[in-house]
Amino acid sequence: MRLFCIAQRTQKLDCSVKKLIQTLKNIWSIDDLKSKIIVTLSLIFVYRFGTYIVLPGIDPNKLSALSGAKNGALGLIDAFSGGAFSQASILALGIMPYISASIFMQLMTILIPQMQKVQKEGASGQKKINQWTRYLTVIVTFVQAYAYVTYLKGLGKDAIIDSFSAYFWLTTPIVLTAGTLFVMWLGEKITDKGLGNGTSLIIMVGILARLPRSIHDEWNAKFAEGTGGILKFVIECSVLVAIIMGLIILIQGVRKVPVNYAKQIVGNRQFGGARQFLPLKVNSAGVMPIIFAQAIMFLPTIFANFETTKGIAKVFSDPRDFVHMIIYAVIVIGFTFLYTALIFNPKQIAEDLKRNNGFIPGVKPGQPTADYIGAVMDKITLPGAFLLAVVGILPGFAQRLGITQGFSSFFGGTSLLIMVGVILDSLQQIETQLLMRQYDGLMKSGRIQGRQSSVSSAVI
Repeated sequence: MRLFCIAQRTQKLDCSVKKLIQTLKNIWSIDDLKSKIIVTLSLIFVYRFGTYIVLPGIDPNKLSALSGAKNGALGLIDAFSGGAFSQASILALGIMPYISASIFMQLMTILIPQMQKVQKEGASGQKKINQWTRYLTVIVTFVQAYAYVTYLKGLGKDAIIDSFSAYFWLTTPIVLTAGTLFVMWLGEKITDKGLGNGTSLIIMVGILARLPRSIHDEWNAKFAEGTGGILKFVIECSVLVAIIMGLIILIQGVRKVPVNYAKQIVGNRQFGGARQFLPLKVNSAGVMPIIFAQAIMFLPTIFANFETTKGIAKVFSDPRDFVHMIIYAVIVIGFTFLYTALIFNPKQIAEDLKRNNGFIPGVKPGQPTADYIGAVMDKITLPGAFLLAVVGILPGFAQRLGITQGFSSFFGGTSLLIMVGVILDSLQQIETQLLMRQYDGLMKSGRIQGRQSSVSSAVI
C-alpha cells in the first residue's frame, strides 16, 4: 500500500513537471509574448547595471559611512532603489520621485473638480495628466537631489574626492535628476513594449535584489547557533511561504455582488438579460495605507536629536516596540478607510449600472443602489484593513523573534505586498496571452487574478 502511494505521488510529480515544461514551451512559442519577456528582462538588466555606477566625485571604496541608509525612511528609499541609495549611485533616487508625483496627481484628480474634468476627457486628458506628472517629477527630483547632496556632505563627506568637492553641489543634482528621468523612461518602455507595469517591476526588482543577501545573512546567523539554528531557519522559510499564500488570498479576495441586466430586443436580436457580478475588492487601497503610515511614523524621528523628544522618537522608529505596532496598526486601518473612500465612488458605479440597464436584485436603481454598494464596501473593508495592519506589523514581530532585520522585512510590510502584487499582475498577463491563443492557463482550475486596481497599478 505504501509503495502504491509513493508511486502515485511520483506520477503526480512527473505530470506536474511535464505540465510546467509544456507551459514554458507554449510561452516561448508565442512570438509576441517572447518579445515582451526579452524586452522586459533587457531593460531590467540595464536598470540594475545603472545602480552600480557611482556618482561623479565619489570614491566607491569609502562608502561604508552610508550604511546608515539601511534604517528608517532612508531604508525604505534604499529598498525601493535596490541598494542604489546607499551606494551613491547615479540612480540613487530611483523611481521614488515619480511615484511621489503620481500619488500627488492622483489625489488632485480626486479632490479638484477641474482635474476631474481633465481626467474624464479620455486619452487626451490622461495624456495631459501624464505630462504634468513628468514636470512635477523633475521638480520633486531636484528637491530630493539637493537633500541627498546635503546627506552625502554630512555623513559621507570622506567619500567625496577633495578635488571635485567644489563642483559636487552643481553636478550631483543634475546627474540624479537625469538618472530618475532615465528610470522613468525605462518604466514607460517596459509598460509599452514589455510585460506588466514598468514602474511596479522596477520597484519589485529593487526589492528582490536584497533577498539573496538577506537570506545569506540569516543563514549565517542561524548556522552559528548550530543544529537548532538550522531548524529555525527552515521553520522561518516555511512561515514566509505561508504568509505569502495568505497575502495572495488578501490581494485576490473579492465580494461578488450579483447584477442583472434588463433584456432589450432590437430587431430580431436580444441583448442583455445576463446575470453578472460586480467584484468589490477586500483590499481596494492596495499598498498605499502602509506607505502613508510609514511616512507618518517617520516624521517624529526628525526630533530624535532633542533630549525632550528622544524617547518618543525612539518608539516611532523601532518597529519591534509594541506601542509602535499599535500606533502603526491604527494609522494603517484609518488610512485604509480614508483612501478607499477617496478612490471608490459607489454613486458613479450606481449611475453606470443604471445607464447600462443593470440593477442589483432587490435594490432600487439610483441612490439606493449607491447606498447598498457603499454599505457592502464598508463591511468588507473593515476585515481587509485589519489584515493589512497585521501584514504591516509582521516584520516587527519577526525581529522580536530573532530574525535579522534584512530578512524580517520580507515577512510583511511594503516590500512583500509589492512583490506579491506585481508577480500576480505579470502572471495574469502571461496567462491572458496563453488563453487568447487557445493554450492551457497557468493553473488547472480558475484563473490568476491581479490586483485589478487602477490606483495600485498606476502607483506601484
